[in-house]
Amino acid sequence: MTKITLLTGRAAPLPGSDALSGIAKLSVDRPLALGPEGLEGDEQADRRVHGGVEKAVHHYPFDHYTAWQADLGALPALAGPGGFGENISTTGLTEATVAVGDIFRLGSALLQVSQGRQPCWKLNRRFDTPDMARRVQQSGRTGWYYRVLQPGTVAPGDQLELVDRIAPDWTLHRLWHALYVDRLNRGELQGIAGLDVLAEGWRKYAVRRLDSGRVEDWTKRLDGTE
Repeated sequence: MTKITLLTGRAAPLPGSDALSGIAKLSVDRPLALGPEGLEGDEQADRRVHGGVEKAVHHYPFDHYTAWQADLGALPALAGPGGFGENISTTGLTEATVAVGDIFRLGSALLQVSQGRQPCWKLNRRFDTPDMARRVQQSGRTGWYYRVLQPGTVAPGDQLELVDRIAPDWTLHRLWHALYVDRLNRGELQGIAGLDVLAEGWRKYAVRRLDSGRVEDWTKRLDGTE
């Protein structure tokens, strides 16, 4: 079991921009209700691409902060958990050890890993680093999302307990490598397309690549441009 830090945030303008984002999260000191679309009091500004049942809760390992501090220096957003928009911060769990479909108990709720995190251009503004989203994607230090299988109440300091593994071979690191490194490996893409516990949108990436033999354009998502 792994002890958590629990975080939420309200939508607010990004630095130097009129664009709203809920990426800045702060730790909470009381129990919160966790429902199908996330934590009580947590906000996402653009619901077209953030939040929803397949991205109800974002987990980012605090283990990665040391590497980012080495890369970027002592930025304010790296002073403590919450820099990457995470709702759950832990040490001891990373993309190398967590797999798609893993089921965890947290408080009285049940969570299931649904997909990795696809970084977007708002990270560039958050960290005042023009290529931050690309750095996150290229590093594999992306974090991941949960869907909520059983709503409940969660609290700071609760233990995140692994209770079942559905597809243990499909670690988040393997998924990242297939989508962002070995991008047209048909065997891996076929595996992703058939991975029922993976969010449908991610399975569709694999299907489209298998059909077209091409990788989708990430420019708008990563840079905020067409």
